[in-house]
Amino acid sequence: MAGRFRCPCCDCLTLDERCDSDVCEVCYWEDDGQGDHNADEVYGGPNGALSLTRARANYRAFGACEEAMQPHARPPRSDELPDSRSG
Repeated sequence: MAGRFRCPCCDCLTLDERCDSDVCEVCYWEDDGQGDHNADEVYGGPNGALSLTRARANYRAFGACEEAMQPHARPPRSDELPDSRSG
């Protein structure tokens, strides 16, 4: 079953909670609480030198928040797609 919350990086419904260090199985972003309001900031911590803005661009380019995470990432299931349900 898909998560109830959207990943701030790939927008897929993969997170059980927001801002609780859940790792998205689709893009492998660790949800550290960043969102649109601070997407350009580099927090360090679990996502290293990545800003959310850079991670989003990486996901669009090659399907993971960063190149090193490609082996861990996977394609979204149909019930995880951003337009599969409202919310």
